[in-house]
Amino acid sequence: MNALPAGSVDLAFADPPFNIGYEYDVYDDSREHEQYLDWSRQWIGAVHRALKPTGTFWLAIGDEYAAELKLISREIGFHCRSWVVWYYTFGVNCTRKFTRSHAHLFHFVKDRSQFTFRSEDPENRIPSARQLVYADTRANPRGRLADDTWILRPQDAAGAFTTMEDTWYFPRVAGTFKERAGFHGCQMPEQLLGRIIRMCSEPGELVLDPFSGSASTLIVARKLGRDYVGFDVSPEYIARGRERLASVCVGDPLVGAAEPTASAPPTPTGKTSGRPANEFARKQRKASEPPPPAAPHVDEQVVKNLIAAYDKAREGHSLDRVIADPELNTRLAAECAAKGVPGDARHINRLLFRLRKAGRLAGLETHQRTEFTWDHCDPFLFASEIAWRKMIDAGADSLDDVLCDPFAAAEFDAVARRAAPGFTSLEYRWGALKLRKEANDARAHGQRMSETLTRLEGPGRLGAPRPLEEVAAIDAPASGLYVVSGDGTDSTIYVGQSLHLRERLTSNFGKKSLRQVWSEWARSDSLFVRTFPADTNSTILLGYQSLLVQRLKPVLNLFDGTAI
Repeated sequence: MNALPAGSVDLAFADPPFNIGYEYDVYDDSREHEQYLDWSRQWIGAVHRALKPTGTFWLAIGDEYAAELKLISREIGFHCRSWVVWYYTFGVNCTRKFTRSHAHLFHFVKDRSQFTFRSEDPENRIPSARQLVYADTRANPRGRLADDTWILRPQDAAGAFTTMEDTWYFPRVAGTFKERAGFHGCQMPEQLLGRIIRMCSEPGELVLDPFSGSASTLIVARKLGRDYVGFDVSPEYIARGRERLASVCVGDPLVGAAEPTASAPPTPTGKTSGRPANEFARKQRKASEPPPPAAPHVDEQVVKNLIAAYDKAREGHSLDRVIADPELNTRLAAECAAKGVPGDARHINRLLFRLRKAGRLAGLETHQRTEFTWDHCDPFLFASEIAWRKMIDAGADSLDDVLCDPFAAAEFDAVARRAAPGFTSLEYRWGALKLRKEANDARAHGQRMSETLTRLEGPGRLGAPRPLEEVAAIDAPASGLYVVSGDGTDSTIYVGQSLHLRERLTSNFGKKSLRQVWSEWARSDSLFVRTFPADTNSTILLGYQSLLVQRLKPVLNLFDGTAI
């Protein structure tokens, strides 16, 4: 750290050895008391030197040295903003004292008045009681920062352990968890790190982890579009950390549930099996499952209350609009709470889909149509598709699976927003629904246009590959398709279509920051684009896109063409 330029780091997160005798591969975690404190002064001092004057330092530490390291940090010049308690499940079992199920997270800053704390960003706020419980029109539509909270059992209070409280509830990364790296026993959950990095740094800023270990901090920083630097004394940890970093890119969803009480949901009957990460395994599992019942097995009074709450909250809109629209979905949650409907937003949304499938919503007329034209969606439709693909790669079963879970939907929005900034959550989500609706027609048109596309691919008809940096000089057709690749002709990254192709290429690749996002996704610094013309007809464009996706198998399009 002392080799870093002074004042170069925006955010530091440190999860040092706790000096409790843990077995690392090369580090001795059993130092004498004073030796450990002297060593801590050295590295905390190095963090202070590396941080910018407006920088932030988060320290994770156990009970044994929490008080001492807090005082040392203050002596060095840090100011403590918050003392967060991380309460976790899967705690370490103890025989002669209470089971360890928490750690301490200190939030330090160098300057009491100048530091990054993105409290106004929508992803860092929570709905207020006025919004969720009372549906009060005086409620701040942006939500609020939460109060301090003390609670014994998260399952006893559905509203406990919310995003902004200073008691945080996340499961420890146990050995059977999907995000477990497998080579390092002390691994922080991605969602916990994501909360810190989102709140205390801006995209593009530098995040430091002086005890990199499994590289989880660096991985989350990369996913969230931050620069990163990490250190570790173990050559093995460094090598494996680099391997993990090579497997992720900007915009990838964070692993784990962002909603704390959904991190380890209850199992009603029997055991549950983990979701297969492999798409083939997922489809095999689905094929072996019995068909769902014709109607949900839920108490009839609960169903009636839910339907009444939905009808009042929807304001005449369709169920798809209510699920996709964060504002309407918040109103639905408030109405359900008022009518005593149990369950969180995810379970309520899924139950409504089951009720619709069973015909229980057929009598509710939709008299407020949601209309987004293809021309309106054109600037962000590709971002909806890429976000959808990223969520499927991360383990989601379907688009409904994503949209029903407000926290998965927020991850979807974050990916889409990186590709096409400046649009609303409803627009990104409705774009995906629009693509799904047109999927079958697009595939059918693609098959019928196969011979035409073959002629277009002939010599002199398909545009030559041009570097993305030269996008302003590309003589693109007014409408048509574009193919992004990593080396000019092979390794296809994305096949896109647009009614306004010239504007699309400029908005996608005209800024260096957006080209960097694509480079991260492609894991390549050299990207190229080819174009060819097509009619200004959305169905024809989707047909060509579907056929090209099936032929070229790009990494950012959906699996079977236009939609799943």
